[in-house]
Amino acid sequence: MLCYIPGTGCFQSTRSLKPVLLANTQSQPERERLLHLVIGSPEGVRSVIHTLHKLQYAEQATWSQVITIPESGILITPEQGEVFSLLRRDAPRAS
Repeated sequence: MLCYIPGTGCFQSTRSLKPVLLANTQSQPERERLLHLVIGSPEGVRSVIHTLHKLQYAEQATWSQVITIPESGILITPEQGEVFSLLRRDAPRAS
């Protein structure tokens, strides 16, 4: 498998990457598991988490700790049949 290296215009084999593995606990049978991924500055990510909390969408304590993205990047490996949608939005900088 190949992954794109942002800023280089190049692809790299994933064999040489050392990904950070996150726990993938089983969801409840009557509920669908949806994953939310927020990427940005630490302040921006915390701001989004706080906003979702204020909207009563997600408790702040249910989010993982902020994880620094390594130079090798991140690799998302969905389950068979899963899809994703990406929202890219420019938000005001958190103060």
